[in-house]
Amino acid sequence: MRIAADLHLHSCLSPCGDNDMTPYNLVNMAKLLGYDMIALTDHNSCLNCESAMKVGESIGLTVVPGMELCTAEEIHCVCLFPELKNALEFSEMIHGTMPAIKNKPEIYGEQRIMGTGDDIKGYEEILLHLASSVSIDELAGVVKQYDGACFPAHLDRSSYSVLSVLGFLYPELNFTAAELTPEADAAVYIEKNPLLRDMKIFHNSDAHYLENMIEPVQFLDLPECSARALVNYINNLF
Repeated sequence: MRIAADLHLHSCLSPCGDNDMTPYNLVNMAKLLGYDMIALTDHNSCLNCESAMKVGESIGLTVVPGMELCTAEEIHCVCLFPELKNALEFSEMIHGTMPAIKNKPEIYGEQRIMGTGDDIKGYEEILLHLASSVSIDELAGVVKQYDGACFPAHLDRSSYSVLSVLGFLYPELNFTAAELTPEADAAVYIEKNPLLRDMKIFHNSDAHYLENMIEPVQFLDLPECSARALVNYINNLF
């Protein structure tokens, strides 16, 4: 089936996410824009995924639990999971790999943990914008331990991307997919990085504000509209 998907979105839990990006608001906005599936991928945490998934269930939109991890090299990678349980276990593990530096809400944002409406359940105290101690070399293997899939984010950006930090992709990273921004010409990056020829290329919004959410530009051919089907697709399991 043909599925309109955005696999990289942030909520108000991310330090750079707008407070209006509540799970309720972003999921309903995605529905209005015509999406069948989205992934919630806050920086270094999955703590708003449960609420987003519940909102999605109530309006008929699939929400994949995920995270945008910042590796030890300060490379951003999108990590996605087939079930909430896997995502929360991964999130707890990553929390233990983060520097114990408290967030300064007046500088970085409040990092809100939300319910299914406009109710604030709490705040993440450690600063989520920092790098974990998980390296890019080990990430794919670690994510698979939690039954998930991952890919490097926004290859075409001049910061926090694997190309801007390392300069190239290499087979030992074991990625089966990669992300470009919606404006990027995939053919240009494939020509310069031959490994991309055999990888799935995603174009996601990476929206941090409601006004940055875009109409669908990406359509996936999956057997069903589910997180499990998406993870299997990324991991080349069908």
